[in-house]
Amino acid sequence: MTTQRRVLVTGATGYIGGRLVPLLLEAGYDVRVLVRTPQKLKDVPWVDQVEVAEGDLGDLASVRAAVAGVDVLYYLVHSMGTRGDFESTERLAAKNVATAAAEAGVSRIVYLGGLHPATEKLSQHLRSRAEVGRILLASGVPTAALQAGVVIGSGSTSFEMIRHLTDVLPYMPAPQWVRNKIQPIAVRDVLYYLVSSAELPADINRTFDIGGPDVLRYGQMMNGYALEAGLRQRPIASLPVFTPWLASQWVNLVTPIPRSLAVPIIASLQNDCVVHERDIDGYIPQPKEGLTGYRTAVRLALGRMRDGDVETSWRNASIAGASSNPLPSDPEWAGHLVYTDLKEKHTAAKPDDLWRVIESIGGDNGWYSFPLAWAIRGWMDKLVGGVGLRRGRRNPDHLHTGDVLDFWRVERIDTGRFLRLRAEMRVPGRAWLEMTADPAEGGGSVYRQRAVFFPRGLGGRLYWFAILPFHGVIFNGMANRITAAAVGEAAVEASVTTAGAATASAAGPPVADRAA
Repeated sequence: MTTQRRVLVTGATGYIGGRLVPLLLEAGYDVRVLVRTPQKLKDVPWVDQVEVAEGDLGDLASVRAAVAGVDVLYYLVHSMGTRGDFESTERLAAKNVATAAAEAGVSRIVYLGGLHPATEKLSQHLRSRAEVGRILLASGVPTAALQAGVVIGSGSTSFEMIRHLTDVLPYMPAPQWVRNKIQPIAVRDVLYYLVSSAELPADINRTFDIGGPDVLRYGQMMNGYALEAGLRQRPIASLPVFTPWLASQWVNLVTPIPRSLAVPIIASLQNDCVVHERDIDGYIPQPKEGLTGYRTAVRLALGRMRDGDVETSWRNASIAGASSNPLPSDPEWAGHLVYTDLKEKHTAAKPDDLWRVIESIGGDNGWYSFPLAWAIRGWMDKLVGGVGLRRGRRNPDHLHTGDVLDFWRVERIDTGRFLRLRAEMRVPGRAWLEMTADPAEGGGSVYRQRAVFFPRGLGGRLYWFAILPFHGVIFNGMANRITAAAVGEAAVEASVTTAGAATASAAGPPVADRAA
């Protein structure tokens, strides 16, 4: 590459886009990202190295502004997990991109779609993704439409579904599609092909199937995961009574994957999903070390999870039906019905120790009060098609704006002091939970905890008063145990410091002092 080329990435807040951007920067591209909510990129490590354009693919004017001066456009947006007439939404977005890219003289579009059979009836989501590819290919801008099947990587929806089904169930009653053939691909190989596609010859305008070296049945994928995770292999029984709808309800209940994501994944597994051609090899050589095998991809994903090094995750995808509006400022509440629950507690712990406890809340660390009540609330949410409590968190110790935290999402974080979580469980209204660590006069700190609820209709009002007795138990318990844990953090820190000083003293003076 002799001159720096400008690249536009749509879907930069998603699973693939969030991993692609730093690789494009590393390859020397000038990167612009188009996002609806720039605040979601606030804590992303590469945000200061890219140009952020705010806009929506459904708005032709904002797309035109974003593509101005762009050489290569990455289309990584799809609506898996949304409800309603998403096909019309995807069609409009693709047509807007096709129109704006052609007008701006974009030299290459790279689209990541889904691997699918050539003739068999497709699921609604695969049909929509195939149509998006056709629209982009007909745009007049040379387009490389990469078609991938099951993507295996830390945090990918497909990997997480395999992982949780295998971890939870010692015996697997399963639909007949567990015997269908699938050609998974490691996320690192998907990213390799995406980056390389920017430099394809100008006359290339076509689809390319991409897949890993292994063709497996879904049941074999689950047992391959079991072997890499140190589990015994799971007996699997194929049951004809398991319809796609029933299977998605089953996945929703026994895994953290919400029903809105489980339905399109399972629908796409109804047919064999394998590579039909390897023409991409004639234009992009395979990675030097070769394509990553399935079990190697699983091993790498598990290693990333153990190290807490999961760059992006399915958890951070927007959830259909969940509120995405930020909490209005207090003065804007005037004239609106709002319920709040405020707890405040003083502690001898320093604000830094208190903050460490606040930032590590949720996931495997729990919520510091009445775990059974939290679990029941999570199961209730799952039963009505919500996200449930088991989405966990991406990193065990640190949070960033936009991160998922069980059935909450981080709306705002001022590191060291303030955390605001927006509820994504199914509730008749909009809800937030805030936690603050402030220094106290005379030493120690003050912990403040505020729940805010904007009810919707009579149901919202009844819901608030129905759970009010539990707030006294749950939220009081949270405040007490969080502050107690902060004191424990301070004690551990003090003992480590004391032990370190004692070790240094026993070792004698520094080398320089001895030499003197």
